[in-house]
Amino acid sequence: MQQAPKHKLDGIDLQILEELQNNGKITNVELSQRVGISAPPCLRRVNHLEDAGYIKSYHAELSANLLGYHVTIFAQVSLAKHGETNLQIFEQLVRTWPMVRECHMLAGETDFLLKIIAPDWEAYQQFLTTQLTAAVNVTHVKSSLAIRNSKHEPGIPFDLLRQTKNNAA
Repeated sequence: MQQAPKHKLDGIDLQILEELQNNGKITNVELSQRVGISAPPCLRRVNHLEDAGYIKSYHAELSANLLGYHVTIFAQVSLAKHGETNLQIFEQLVRTWPMVRECHMLAGETDFLLKIIAPDWEAYQQFLTTQLTAAVNVTHVKSSLAIRNSKHEPGIPFDLLRQTKNNAA
């Protein structure tokens, strides 16, 4: 888990982060107008937020369907051995599998939850049988096919963050 940087965020920093989360393509001039400061200090703040680790990356969200990836699968993976070295070896292996888009280590009965996108069910089955279940230390995989996505909100809930900060003040 990454620790929070020592820099304390003020209201303008939070506005900048929210605006960039909503639209990573926004120009610095438009961003500065929206948060109520001039462009040069706005750019300095953005650079500082990037350097401090608050802004991790900028990217476009693509349509998996239009690009030929029609199925999303959530795979619950259990390992035989749970030592830190074994966990890291599995995580390193997962990073080499392009169809795995997210990997979360869990507490409880399942060790890892993988989000996998594939062109079709057959492509996933091929991956499952030749790579995932064949991986060293993997003892069990439970696959769940996503039927539809009812909510997709990347980032963090700024409304909740503002409430927390207001209650702390």
